[in-house]
Amino acid sequence: MEREEIMLRQMAGQHLLQKTDVATAVHDLCGVQAQFLSNALHALAIRCTAVETQQLIKNWTLRGTMHVFDRQDLPLMLHQGRSHFLRPCDTMADDEKVSGERKRFFADLIVQLINSGIDEREQLKEQCFRTGMTPDEADSLFNPWGGLIRALCEEGRICHKVQEKKAFQLCEPFEPMEERAAELELARRYFTHYGPATIRDAAYFFGTTQSRVRQWLDELPVSSNVCEGRTYFWIPTDDVSNDSMPACIFLAGFDPLMLGYEKKESLFLPPEHLRGIFNLAGIVMPAVLLHGRVCGRWKKTGRRVQIMLFENVRDVQLLDENARRVWPDLRSIEWL
Repeated sequence: MEREEIMLRQMAGQHLLQKTDVATAVHDLCGVQAQFLSNALHALAIRCTAVETQQLIKNWTLRGTMHVFDRQDLPLMLHQGRSHFLRPCDTMADDEKVSGERKRFFADLIVQLINSGIDEREQLKEQCFRTGMTPDEADSLFNPWGGLIRALCEEGRICHKVQEKKAFQLCEPFEPMEERAAELELARRYFTHYGPATIRDAAYFFGTTQSRVRQWLDELPVSSNVCEGRTYFWIPTDDVSNDSMPACIFLAGFDPLMLGYEKKESLFLPPEHLRGIFNLAGIVMPAVLLHGRVCGRWKKTGRRVQIMLFENVRDVQLLDENARRVWPDLRSIEWL
């Protein structure tokens, strides 16, 4: 298996060659990272025939980051034994500003309020103040990076609604999957739909050790192939696409095609362009993929798109035509 075939298999597994439905996409991709919801919606739009979010929910899952995924996957995504290096304020335990007992009191109150229809973050905060929460307690309970809201999400009592404004919904009762079974299921999805991938790729994607990935591989029906000195693993499927490399794709910020593989070894991202996509603040920029190679990044504001090219591109007209196909209401393109 040569380099381009590996790339095509990766893109096919991620539904970048043939579109699918949203439920299939989020299932196969192990959810889609969604700190910025617009990124997640674009990642789905370029992979799906239509983006319907009614069945989706949003929560902290892989790598301790926010993802959108199908509500039916709650037992998998919030499986037993997972650890995200939570701060004391992100748990139900005592921290320096509020006791565990007070946390449990406000946790129950928040659940009751959401159940009654009061579901937006600021509304919940206001009601907690009315019920005796102090400013110091609020610094912990409504910490902007998590707090009691995250503790409730980690317990699977509530989750984020899939919308820009911060609001929450109750989770339906579920039984978290056993840790080993959940890890193997996620690894199976990864090597089926992100594969062919290396052990380093999988360790990067899951935020785990290479030795743990090797343990998963011992229990999965993987095939392997050596290309350019690296060993790639994948789970064969009957759905092998014969498509050619797409001419142009406007990937999302935090796109699975960028996050799915060790960034310094990505087959799509030239090393000289790495910092143009992965900046030092941890942001993964929306990439422009031209014939399978990242050549720039883009930013959309209203009906205007800015495209920053990292290298000389002969067929700028191709980028222009594809941008207008992706965004039919586009008013202008600015080249940087």
